[in-house]
Amino acid sequence: MQINKTDVIWNFFATFLKIASGVILLPFILKLLPVEEVGLWTIFMSVTILITLLDFGFNSSFTRNITYIFSGIKELKTKGVSNKVDSEQIDYGLLKGTIVSMRWFYSRVSIILFILLSTIGTYYIHLVLLNYNGDKRTAFIAWGLLCVINTYYLYTLYYDCLLQGKGLIKVSKQIIVFSQIIFIISATILLLCGFGLIAIISAQLIYVLLTRLLSYKVFFTKDLKLNLNNSIPKDKKYIIKAIYPNAVKMGLTTLGGFLIQRSAVFIGSLYLPLSDIASYGITKQLLDILAAVSSIFVTTYYPLIAKHRVDGLTDRIKQLFLKGTIFSFTLFCAGAAIIYFSGSTVLHLIGSKTELVSKFIILIASFATLVEMNITNTAGILLTKNEVPFLKPSLISGLATAIFIFIFCRFTFHGLLGLFLAPAIVQTSYQGWKWPYEVIKELDVSLRDIKQSFYSIMNTHIFFFKNKSDKYHYKQNL
Repeated sequence: MQINKTDVIWNFFATFLKIASGVILLPFILKLLPVEEVGLWTIFMSVTILITLLDFGFNSSFTRNITYIFSGIKELKTKGVSNKVDSEQIDYGLLKGTIVSMRWFYSRVSIILFILLSTIGTYYIHLVLLNYNGDKRTAFIAWGLLCVINTYYLYTLYYDCLLQGKGLIKVSKQIIVFSQIIFIISATILLLCGFGLIAIISAQLIYVLLTRLLSYKVFFTKDLKLNLNNSIPKDKKYIIKAIYPNAVKMGLTTLGGFLIQRSAVFIGSLYLPLSDIASYGITKQLLDILAAVSSIFVTTYYPLIAKHRVDGLTDRIKQLFLKGTIFSFTLFCAGAAIIYFSGSTVLHLIGSKTELVSKFIILIASFATLVEMNITNTAGILLTKNEVPFLKPSLISGLATAIFIFIFCRFTFHGLLGLFLAPAIVQTSYQGWKWPYEVIKELDVSLRDIKQSFYSIMNTHIFFFKNKSDKYHYKQNL
């Protein structure tokens, strides 16, 4: 497995395009769509996050175990990582069984997703549209298309596990970059043709189909298909049994994260006008993009960190963690400052009908997003141990966030502020310091380590390793 600065560069562009595609389209969306339709678009995007709930943590669990298999592991464990045997020959029977298990799992949860979206989801959209002044028929057509697209996307989600788990970071990100470019071009053309929300949804369909087709061709090479065809798959029950305990824990943790990140839209839309939801959605989207881009160094190296766990290379994990954290904080603070001082001006220049929230709320939102970004990064480091220690705290934090948001929206005149302030209060009270502390303690990070990492970054090309001796190359017969 080889992951280096080229993978980071491609992950940077892929993550930016994947999350920022909506922002790249913002000049067209904000200029061509009325404020209410922008608010409806924000709600659509939040509803489809149900995918992460129904995945229930299996995506990250499958990815880690695919990495273990390509690292030479011969058996999967419920907790921890098996010791690597002398031979790094891939167990194709175990790989084949895992692929079969992923297809079995995602085929069933995708059906559940479609049922939920087409029934409960449709009823919720009906309630939101009661006071909607736009074309309700078009809105329902866009919603129907979205239900179908997201069902297919969830069914084929295991392709992401395969590419990431195998360490094909650069190629997988190149696929995303290419597909996102096609998405942006398609959406722009359709928006200019006057198709509104349907334009964005149709472009998403093109993106999903193209991504899955290219992913299949990249992963299932001729040699791999030959080896898989000549192998007897390990029992599906054995694989699911080994994976599901941590997956379920991660799924419940995701539910807590969903409540923290998305309950604001669902609760807020019942009490606040769509114009406020639109301002909230645009502001949060910009900050979420910034957080995702800032976290690229850490997230790109998760497969390599998982391999370091197998090899027992704790010092190398520490180096990656510290460099990634310094880079994340620096980039996020710089980007947040730009949004604070120039965000509203840029929106006015492009003729946006939707505005950002007030500058005071932007400060609160930036702080809340920074805390959440750090929680996510450190939690990812802990997950490479194949353990999920943050189940209960995540659920409690999610429930508390939803309650605080409801109180702000229902009983005060500061509902819009509460959408950002509630998660900031809840997250800083425990998770905001707990998981960073656990990583620092486990990796035995000292002030001297932090200084060395900082000076190392300053003496190299921003955040990349300076010379070949500093790069970690782990080649493997794949």
